[in-house]
Amino acid sequence: MESTLRTPDTSSVVVGVDGSEPARRAALWAAGEAVRRGRPLHIVYGADTDGRALYVSAETIEKVRAAGRELLADTAKAVASEHPGLQVTTEFSRADAVTSLHRAGGLHGTIVVGNRGLGGFHALMLGSVGLNTAAGAKTPVIVVRDVDETVEHGTVLAAVRDEHDLVCARYAAREAELHKASLRLLHVWNILQSVGDVAPLLDDVDGIAGKHASALEAVTDTIHDEFPDLTVASDATKSRSVAGVLVEASRRADLLVMGGRRAPAPFGLGRNLGGATHSVLHHAHCPVLLVPRAGTDSASRS
Repeated sequence: MESTLRTPDTSSVVVGVDGSEPARRAALWAAGEAVRRGRPLHIVYGADTDGRALYVSAETIEKVRAAGRELLADTAKAVASEHPGLQVTTEFSRADAVTSLHRAGGLHGTIVVGNRGLGGFHALMLGSVGLNTAAGAKTPVIVVRDVDETVEHGTVLAAVRDEHDLVCARYAAREAELHKASLRLLHVWNILQSVGDVAPLLDDVDGIAGKHASALEAVTDTIHDEFPDLTVASDATKSRSVAGVLVEASRRADLLVMGGRRAPAPFGLGRNLGGATHSVLHHAHCPVLLVPRAGTDSASRS
C-alpha cells in the first residue's frame, strides 16, 4: 500500500463518539490534541441508519437521529467548556462508525477513537470499532485508553526498527514538540525473528545486535539533525516479546507512536494489524498513535 503520509504535518483532528464513557474521554483528549496542533476538532457520530433502514421503522430511525444529534451537541458543549477557544464542528453520519471516521479523516486528518464503545463485551480491551478503524485507516489513528490524564511523564515513546520507520519517528518527534516532552526511540528485536528457529552462535548474536544498534543509530541521528532542539534518547533491547517490552515502556510515556501494519488479512477479508501492534493496542498504558507505513514492505512487518 502506498502511504498518504509524506511529512509530519499538524493535521486536523477527527474523533468518533457513541455515547460511551471511553468515547467521551477520547473526545476530550482529542480536543487537547487539537489545541496543541492549533487545528479544529471534528466530532463524528456514525449512526448506521442506512444499514438499519430495512430492519427498523422510520420512527426508530428518527429516534436514532435525534439521539445522535443530541450526543454531538452535548459532546461539543463539554469540549467547549474545557477549551473555549477551540473551533469545533460536528457531523451526524448515516453510515456506520468505521466508514464515517475514515471518510471524515480523508487524506490528512488524524482519527481519534476510544478503546471501547457501547457494543460487545465490556471486558474487551479494544472494541471492534476502534480495531477496525485502526486496521483500515490510511491516515494516523490514535487509540485513547482508560488512563489517568492528570499524570504526565513528559515523554513520547516511538517504536522503531530501521529507516523504514523514519516517518513514524518524525511523527513522534513532532508530537514530542507539541506535548513539550522528550522523545524516546525504542528498538526491540527478537533474535528468533532475525535468524530463524536454529540457535545462533554467540558471534552471530553479537553481529545481529550490532546491526540492530546501527539501524537505530541511523534513525536517531536523522531525528537529531531535523529536530535539534528536541531531547532525544534511544535504546535497543532484545526480547522474545516485542509487544511486552512496548507495553511495559508505555507505563512511563504520555503517548506511544508506532507504525501500523497493513498486511492482507486471512481469507481475503481486507487488511489487518500485525500481532505486536494488535497486542499493544489492547494493553498499552497510554494513548497509541498508529502511523501507516509506506511502501510494499509493510506487508511483512509487525
